[in-house]
Amino acid sequence: MGTLSWLSDSIREFFHKGDLLLLSLCLIASGYGLVLIYSATRYLETNRYVLIQAAAICLGVLIYILLSSVDIELFTEKSWKLLLLFNIGFNLLVRTPLGVERGGNRSWVHFPGFPVNLQPAEIAKLSFVLLLAWQMNRLQEKGLSRPTSVIQIAGHTLFMFGLISVASGDFGMGLTYLLIFVIMAWAGGVKKRWFLLAAVVCAVGVFLIWPRISDQYFARRISVVIDHILGNQETIYEQTQVIGWQQSRSIMAIGSGGLTGLGYLKGIQTQSKSESALNARHTDEIFAVCGEELGLVGCLLLLLILACIILRCVWVAHRACSAQSALIALGYAGMLLVQVGINVGMCLYVFPLVGLTLPFFSYGGSSIVTMFAAMGIVSGIKMRSLPSWLRDRSKL
Repeated sequence: MGTLSWLSDSIREFFHKGDLLLLSLCLIASGYGLVLIYSATRYLETNRYVLIQAAAICLGVLIYILLSSVDIELFTEKSWKLLLLFNIGFNLLVRTPLGVERGGNRSWVHFPGFPVNLQPAEIAKLSFVLLLAWQMNRLQEKGLSRPTSVIQIAGHTLFMFGLISVASGDFGMGLTYLLIFVIMAWAGGVKKRWFLLAAVVCAVGVFLIWPRISDQYFARRISVVIDHILGNQETIYEQTQVIGWQQSRSIMAIGSGGLTGLGYLKGIQTQSKSESALNARHTDEIFAVCGEELGLVGCLLLLLILACIILRCVWVAHRACSAQSALIALGYAGMLLVQVGINVGMCLYVFPLVGLTLPFFSYGGSSIVTMFAAMGIVSGIKMRSLPSWLRDRSKL
């Protein structure tokens, strides 16, 4: 009875104070994605993917509403140790018999009896942002740009990057964690000299180790993109038929769509059953499906919706009741921005293929539920934002 009462009060409070605009934007994005997923999987002659995605969206909406009622700062303060253990333990599950390998990455786990696989690193992004914001807020008093503070927050991030990279081999997801950290550290006020130092160290490190790794598969993914951008004719076969095969098909599909596309359900590669057509068209390359069938207009609409969601998160951060809440909202805005940039960059053949989904649009239960959960936390921050008169006084 107590649980039902809490649930009823939470829903009532959400519709009174929650961020209905943000929820509407998320539903528009996921609905648009559902339409694209239907087209991208039509050649398989099954509605399984559409039904699973629709169920995940419904679950995501429920989680959005529930998380809006959670005081996320208080929760993080009391549960930070559990969150840290969750991040470590959940990611290590991929190395157990529950782990599932796809495309060379052991990034998923399958629980017996559960209808879909889960991606631990995707879900753990939620708690990573919460922990990093909590850690940065505690270090603010001593000075976030002090060497000891920078070492602590950078060490936390590098630990997660190393854990994900070693456990699953998913460097793309690990890169997402690094870039989220960069955005949050910049927003938190870390001095620019630290970013310059990090850039120099990375550049020197790449220069020193590149000769040793240039023949490895992941390094070739990077070099083939550089060759494509520079128009290197000596590696044209590798750019189109070997390492760059998937991206060459993607950019071909986008280019064939032109301004308004070939028409919904009429994409040549999207609807083809040939093995030489678009690969991962309902996941990593959903943007290419949009470009082929709906053209530049469809792609711009897709990006506009995502931009509105990101800007809404920034707006909530600007009105947050504390620095920690602001960092959380900016962290989730950064998470979206990073994934959109990388995914679209992959499809346009200007970023190496790292296997990241397009938020709200790509098929994936873990991804869609994680995104709705993140936005639900942002909605909760909006519900507890400072009133306008107090915000004005705080600037004095």
